[in-house]
Amino acid sequence: MGVSGCGKSQIGQAFSKAVGARFFDGDDLHPAENIAKMSRGEPLNDEDRKPWLGKVGAQLAGSDEPVVIACSALKRFYRELIVETAGKPVTFLYLEGTREVLSERMKHRDGHFMPVALLDSQLATLEPPGPDELTVKASIDQTPDEVVAELLRGLQRKQQ
Repeated sequence: MGVSGCGKSQIGQAFSKAVGARFFDGDDLHPAENIAKMSRGEPLNDEDRKPWLGKVGAQLAGSDEPVVIACSALKRFYRELIVETAGKPVTFLYLEGTREVLSERMKHRDGHFMPVALLDSQLATLEPPGPDELTVKASIDQTPDEVVAELLRGLQRKQQ
């Protein structure tokens, strides 16, 4: 989880491979209207996100095997909706980064519908996970391999 540009898809794929889980990109679960809205530079609101978050939770609920889904999950309410729909515990891997790092990454990626102009609205919407949420955090200001290693260590600590 995290704002656009934090590396959810790249890190999610690498992390899922490291733990033997199936990977899904949450962007693929967005309705066409959401993609069109973001492509126009318009931020999604809670009503736009609810059906999408329901699909993320349903994807988790429908799997008996470990699953990793790249999903922004920016607000506590969104994470709670995902967990409620999943019907089981969900660990959120929070990819944290500064606006400068995020902006730079977004400027250099090709073919993604999310414009850099929406980064500030994502940062304004972000409610970092609280200590009472099942979360593992990693800084994105390091190589992807280092991020995955940090997440693996954090997950191992949570499971002890």
